[in-house]
Amino acid sequence: MATSIGINYGQIADNLPPPEKVVPLVKSMGATRVKLYDADPHVLKAFANSGVEFIVSLGNEYLSDMKDPAKAQAWVKTNVQAYLPATKITCIAVGNEVLTFNNTALSDNLLPAMENVYAALVSMNLDKQVSVTTAHSVAILETSYPPSSGAFRRDLVSCVTQVVDFHCKTGSPFLINAYPYFAYKADPKQVQLDFVLFQPNQGIVDPVTNLHYDNMLFAQIDAVHSALASIGYKNVCVQISETGWPSKGDADELGATPDNARKYNCNLIKLVSQKKGTPLKPNSNLNIYVFALFNENLKPGPMSERNYGLFKPDGTPSYPLGFAGINAGVSTNSSSGRSPSTGGGSSTPTSWSPQDGSSSPGYMSITSNSGRVLFCWKSWILQLHIIVGSILLLFSQL
Repeated sequence: MATSIGINYGQIADNLPPPEKVVPLVKSMGATRVKLYDADPHVLKAFANSGVEFIVSLGNEYLSDMKDPAKAQAWVKTNVQAYLPATKITCIAVGNEVLTFNNTALSDNLLPAMENVYAALVSMNLDKQVSVTTAHSVAILETSYPPSSGAFRRDLVSCVTQVVDFHCKTGSPFLINAYPYFAYKADPKQVQLDFVLFQPNQGIVDPVTNLHYDNMLFAQIDAVHSALASIGYKNVCVQISETGWPSKGDADELGATPDNARKYNCNLIKLVSQKKGTPLKPNSNLNIYVFALFNENLKPGPMSERNYGLFKPDGTPSYPLGFAGINAGVSTNSSSGRSPSTGGGSSTPTSWSPQDGSSSPGYMSITSNSGRVLFCWKSWILQLHIIVGSILLLFSQL
């Protein structure tokens, strides 16, 4: 399972173990890659010489600062160069789901920030080992069914094209946050649970390509591939920077149960370990980061937001995971005693400065933001009914 699996390590909580205790936990589940929502120096130091690859992140609130090349240079020097080569930082995520905030000023800052961060890497001769990217919500898609007709929102095509052109020039991946859970939660009567949980089911056939899909995540990924092809980019590396399933939710959050979370994440990890691609890209390895490592008790929003973790804060599994190396738990006696940067009532810590890699407040609503897209499943089902009806009508006339 260590081939491709990644894990998101969020820290919007006041009861998590110190990073030193997290290192063996990450290794016990066979994860070889970790994505942070900041460039937390405590984590980066703890994972030195572990061999685990890191994506570090620069929050949305710092994009305007990164338009200044000097500030971008300072951030990279402090948060990336200082930890290399002991800590294997391989990627910087500049902003998160920027384009779907529908904030023109924020969107306009994205590409210049990415370019200046990359230029800083070049000046330090780090551009061959550290890439620059940004994560998008699947809400950037306007059309998602069938996957072969995936297309970006028309108002975002120009921005997306510029970002993808940057990826092609620098060799960095295109990141997508995708949550089939939200589609099921929104319409459980129409969205088949087995289809979103990677369980045996009849699946759906794309009427254009005749490709068969037996799970929603693969359909989402291929819709992104098709959208990229529609703007002239057929060979961009697509990675899933977030996907997961909550083990607990409010009364109206149907499907948020330990059993469903276990099925989703364990089946997903099994698929990743098999090195199988999607129907449209069968020879491409799945590069997926599961959300998340821990339940995070201070995240706002519905109960599900605080229960995406594979593990509880004490290091015990939130549900049976099936990893041979999982231990009984870890001590939560954190030597750092840190609260998240958005912790209730606390004064703004100095680590909020973009100079030393703070957590981004934008992460607080990261998964709920992704929930705004329902992947057009009602449209999919409606179109299938139309297709079937047309076929039946045709046969009746023969």
